[in-house]
Amino acid sequence: MSRIDDIDRRILEALQKDGRATIGDVAARAGLTASPCLRRIRALEAGGIIRGYVAVVDQLAVGLPISVFASVKLERQRQEDLDRFARAVARWPEVLECYLMTGHRDYLLRIIVADLAAYEQFLKQKLTRVEGIGSIESSFALGQVKYSNALPLR
Repeated sequence: MSRIDDIDRRILEALQKDGRATIGDVAARAGLTASPCLRRIRALEAGGIIRGYVAVVDQLAVGLPISVFASVKLERQRQEDLDRFARAVARWPEVLECYLMTGHRDYLLRIIVADLAAYEQFLKQKLTRVEGIGSIESSFALGQVKYSNALPLR
């Protein structure tokens, strides 16, 4: 499924606000009855537009208050170096997001840890052990101004 219409957008907006909403609630927000709404949701899932459902967990409440943004520059940007780095990052649960970037740095990572010691261990035991890293610059978030996982569909 590659095209979505306004009804699909309303369904997606409803589910992004509350992934546990009943079909009846989602249908009402989308202006449908339950059966056609459920068919559309199933089509959005089958088409890969809805990739899954998750619980959003408060990182402070579970003892992971430190957010670190690490900029990584590789020594070389050859495909095998890029692939090696991507494979390593994919294994690390501390890395919530990783982006291949343009500009002075090759990657930007969002890393969540319990404290500075945990970040130091992550650096020493994982990140600095990846072959081909030229430099790492870490920035610590002082506070979160905004967080959303809802896409702006309109």
